[in-house]
Amino acid sequence: MSASETGRTALVIGASGGIGSAVVAALKAGGRYASVVTLSRSQTGLDVTDETTIRQASEEVRDIYGPVDLVFDATGGLEIGGQGPEKTIRAIDPAAMARQFALNAIGPALLLKHFSPLLAKDRLAVFATLSARVGSIGDNRLGGWISYRAAKAALNQIVRTSAIEIGRSHPQAVVVALHPGTVDTKLSAKFSRNHEVFWPSQAAEQLLAVVDGLDASQTGSFLAYDGSVIEW
Repeated sequence: MSASETGRTALVIGASGGIGSAVVAALKAGGRYASVVTLSRSQTGLDVTDETTIRQASEEVRDIYGPVDLVFDATGGLEIGGQGPEKTIRAIDPAAMARQFALNAIGPALLLKHFSPLLAKDRLAVFATLSARVGSIGDNRLGGWISYRAAKAALNQIVRTSAIEIGRSHPQAVVVALHPGTVDTKLSAKFSRNHEVFWPSQAAEQLLAVVDGLDASQTGSFLAYDGSVIEW
């Protein structure tokens, strides 16, 4: 059955970024969905640190497209306002830490607040958000990057908790945090040394393969680009 026959809708938030734009391209090329809706700060004015823009965007998507089968949140940032991750606790700056939480934790929480009600109720629907392996508390053996790690760890808890609540009204919904690996984008360019690096197109295909293989039993999970489970 073709996407046009199923009428399925995918929504990509952060669609102008490196991973987001690659996900959009992969969705359109793959014919997975009849409609691929894109939102971003530069293209449509959606700012994840401004709830008003999020609410307005969600209302527009609801009114035009109705139930959504996939919400893919590709927002986030490692270096914000020219300030990268700290190497030591002595370098913590409260304003910089607040910006990390605003973009990497509170922003996705607001997206869940306003866009999860749009998920289809009568079939499997996915809300996926980009996290990072460094947000794993159990996997942290190097230290450093305190603000970014903490913000992503907070995001993981937001995903886990939201999945429980959303499952009550949307029993077939799957809410997951995804680690994309190190991707050749502006976000990770300065920090990719000694890591395997994926092209954005490769990362997008890997992430969408994980999404395509999900079922309701996996809601609230933290998964890597290869589908493996990452410890909290």
